[in-house]
Amino acid sequence: MKRQPVARRDPENSRRRLLDAARDVFSKNGLGGARVDEIAALSGVNKQLVYYHFGNKKDLYLAVLEETYQEIRVQERQLDLAHLGPIEAMEKLIEFTFDYFEKNPHFVPLLGDENLHKARHLESSTVIRELHSPLIEMVKTTLERGVAIGVFRSGLDPVQVYISLAGLGFFYYSNIHTLSVIFGRDLKGKAAVEERRAHVIEFALSALRPG
Repeated sequence: MKRQPVARRDPENSRRRLLDAARDVFSKNGLGGARVDEIAALSGVNKQLVYYHFGNKKDLYLAVLEETYQEIRVQERQLDLAHLGPIEAMEKLIEFTFDYFEKNPHFVPLLGDENLHKARHLESSTVIRELHSPLIEMVKTTLERGVAIGVFRSGLDPVQVYISLAGLGFFYYSNIHTLSVIFGRDLKGKAAVEERRAHVIEFALSALRPG
């Protein structure tokens, strides 16, 4: 059933619909392949409201990227790692990060597309670095608590630690089709995903332990 155009008198609703539709179109086609007409049609919002709310396609793309990062950062803060032991806290963060890629299939292709553009759109963002500061502080504090009781080794850079644990899942999902062909396994299947998840958790935690 064709969606009816959203009235301009409900700007928040139309903006929300445009962002949701743009996320789907950009993750499928990238910035270069996305069309404003397609985004407007999918959202059920008049095409002119794209320009009214966001200015142009590139500004809409940046808004989608910023929201994509904001969503994962908000959910990470909700993990409330400070009230867990350091091992349990780090394990929970690793689990969450791996699961996030599976539950949010738009995340990997959106970031992949922006990397193809050498992050030039994110460079113009006024909020993106602020979003990541609490995350790194959370990892840093967890590592320090682990070092204090002897369960994590000292000298670990929290930025490097996060890049490593995120990369273990990101590479899997960004290359899942080619890896399935190369190794002759259906890595998209439930059993394969669960096996990879368990490996990522154990591998990442072992890299943090002393000795």
